[in-house]
Amino acid sequence: MKKSTIIIIAVIGVVVLWAIGIQRKAVTLSESIENAWGNVETAYQRRNDLIGNLVKTVQGSADFERKTLEAVVNARSKATQTTIDPSNMTEEDFQRFEEAQANVKSSLDRLLVVVENYPDLKSSSNFLKLQDELASTENQILTARTRFNNEVKPYNTYIKKFPTNIVAGLFGFKDKQYFKSVEGADKAPDIDFNF
Repeated sequence: MKKSTIIIIAVIGVVVLWAIGIQRKAVTLSESIENAWGNVETAYQRRNDLIGNLVKTVQGSADFERKTLEAVVNARSKATQTTIDPSNMTEEDFQRFEEAQANVKSSLDRLLVVVENYPDLKSSSNFLKLQDELASTENQILTARTRFNNEVKPYNTYIKKFPTNIVAGLFGFKDKQYFKSVEGADKAPDIDFNF
C-alpha cells in the first residue's frame, strides 16, 4: 500500500472520528435540553393540578363571578392540551405553549383578585395552603424555565460555532428556542387595592 493512500485513509479516519465526536456531544447537549424541558412541563403540570383544587375550594366557599371561574378552567384546559416535542420544537409551537401558559397565569391572577372580596375564603386554611402552593409552583416554574435556558445556551453555542456547525447541520441539529418574557413584562404592573 502506498504511503499516500495510508495518509488519505488516516485523514478520512480522523475526520470521521471528529464528526462522530461532534454528533455525540450535540446529542448529549440536546438530551440535557429535553430533560430540562421535562422539568418545565412538570412544573406547569403541578400548577394545572393545583388549579383544580383551588377552583373546588373557591366554589365551595363563595358564590362569585362565574365568568372568572370559567376563564380559569378554560385556560387550564387549553394549557394541558398544548404540548411540544422538545427535539423538534418550532418557534410557533414554543409561542403557542407560552401563550397558553400566560393565559393560565392571567386567569389565576384575576381569580385571586376576585377572591379578595371574600373574607371567609381568605381565612380558610385550605385556601391559604393552596395560595402558598401556587406561589411555590410559580417559583418552581421560573426556576425550571431558567434551567432550561441555561441548557439551551451551550447547545446553541456548540452547534453554531465553525466548523462544528457544518457537521451539526449534516446531522440535522437545529438551534433551540429560549424562554422569553411575555410582551409587556418590562413594565411594572398597575396594582389597584380598591376592593
